[in-house]
Amino acid sequence: MASAGNHVLSVHQWILENGDNRTDPWPLVYSPLPVTFIFLGYLCMIWVGSHLMKTRKPFELKTVLIVYNFSMVGLSAYMFYEFLVTSWLSNYSLLCQPVDYSETPLPLRMASVCWWFFFSKIIELLDTFFFVLRKKNSQLTFLHVYHHGTMIFNWWAGVKYVAGGQSFFIGLVNTFVHIIMYTYYGLSAFGPHMQKHLWWKKYLTILQLLQFLLFFLHTGYNLITECDFPDSMNLAVFGYVLTLIVLFSNFYYRQYLHKKKHK
Repeated sequence: MASAGNHVLSVHQWILENGDNRTDPWPLVYSPLPVTFIFLGYLCMIWVGSHLMKTRKPFELKTVLIVYNFSMVGLSAYMFYEFLVTSWLSNYSLLCQPVDYSETPLPLRMASVCWWFFFSKIIELLDTFFFVLRKKNSQLTFLHVYHHGTMIFNWWAGVKYVAGGQSFFIGLVNTFVHIIMYTYYGLSAFGPHMQKHLWWKKYLTILQLLQFLLFFLHTGYNLITECDFPDSMNLAVFGYVLTLIVLFSNFYYRQYLHKKKHK
């Protein structure tokens, strides 16, 4: 038991000491403990909130949802702009881009938008909180909780160790998808009369699947070629994205193909 405890402590110490010196002082980055507590709090919120809401009427959050979703559109657009412009000005390669750990303006600007992208994943946990308050239990699927809960760890590691370089590609594509996604959510929050204008929900799921396929191919390419970017990070992304492709494909099949067949 003592040796196991010492091993955990040594791993924790390694995690603390081997991060990016530029991002370590930034909020929630230095230690994995804050994001771990946020994750545990997230799971507790789902469990406790769902039990508390069982005997209550769902909350009407129309105004809150409109403001929240369009605020997320704005934040996603800002991050997309920063990823695009900073990578362009830095002459980033789409195929292989090592991390520049220097403290010159452009590498720091890229590290900064990586941090905002990580922090946006914490903000997005509110998606689940609103489902709980509105008693949308059918939306609290394994896919939803898994995706939201794990993204904070993935991007905590990204900011802690590789804030820039090849990481920008995921941020660039994902923020573009989220501009469209939160626009859809914001419009749907206006009520049932908007449904006739939201015929493109199916294509939003296809777009999400396409981005995961892009990440899968991108990291796969970097794993089989020589690139001065940590293979461990590429391997982690490769495996994680594969799980998302499987889960989102299953969702697409059940939501659109299976229902269509039964109709």
